[in-house]
Amino acid sequence: MTGALWELFFKGVWITVQLMVYSAALAAVVAFGIGMARTSRLWIVRFLSGVYVEFFRGTSALVLMFWLFFALPLLGWQLAGMWAGTLALGLSYGAYGSEVVRGSIQAVAPAQREAAIALSFTPWQRMRKVILPQAVPEMLPPFNNLLIELLKGTALASLLSIGELTFQAKLARLSTGQSAQVYGIILVLYFVIAFVVTRIMRLLERRAKASIGRAPEKSGWFSRRLPIDRQGPQVITAPGGKP
Repeated sequence: MTGALWELFFKGVWITVQLMVYSAALAAVVAFGIGMARTSRLWIVRFLSGVYVEFFRGTSALVLMFWLFFALPLLGWQLAGMWAGTLALGLSYGAYGSEVVRGSIQAVAPAQREAAIALSFTPWQRMRKVILPQAVPEMLPPFNNLLIELLKGTALASLLSIGELTFQAKLARLSTGQSAQVYGIILVLYFVIAFVVTRIMRLLERRAKASIGRAPEKSGWFSRRLPIDRQGPQVITAPGGKP
């Protein structure tokens, strides 16, 4: 592999990371907005947010990307390939993320909500000061999975001739004819990016748990360590004192 080909790969890594970050930022905004709307007291808000989730979960991100890039110009709007890819991925993965937000918010103990009401907090204060600080640590592990899926979904943008990692690999394969070597390198590069993202997300998870006084889970490089009770089996005694 020549230096020029490695330059192609590193350029593809940079564009892939950019596309992932932009799409993840949009997806996070959509996830929190729609997810919180799904818990609204107003049925019309819940209905409209539910329609959004069902539509974008049930449609293909690739087809949406094609529509934004090829069909939207017919309506007078022309999007660059990078922004068409960002919009398609952000809207699609934001719909999945909204269900994570909704589930985490509803998992907060009702006693916490009642305590906030007893303190005369407004609904927004209850959400910002009581509910979200406890829900966010539960959101981060599924968000980590979605972010890795989003990273792999950026490969779809290669079909719009965006110079991300998969597109650059295609150019390198056509230039050298070495399919096994080229795609083997791309697999390793995707793994390295995903591994770095996972470590960052686990660090954020530990800090989020520490901010509300919860002990973070111990984890190794590739796995989590489950808590083990070292006290041994408990013996239950009957009222007469016999086990």
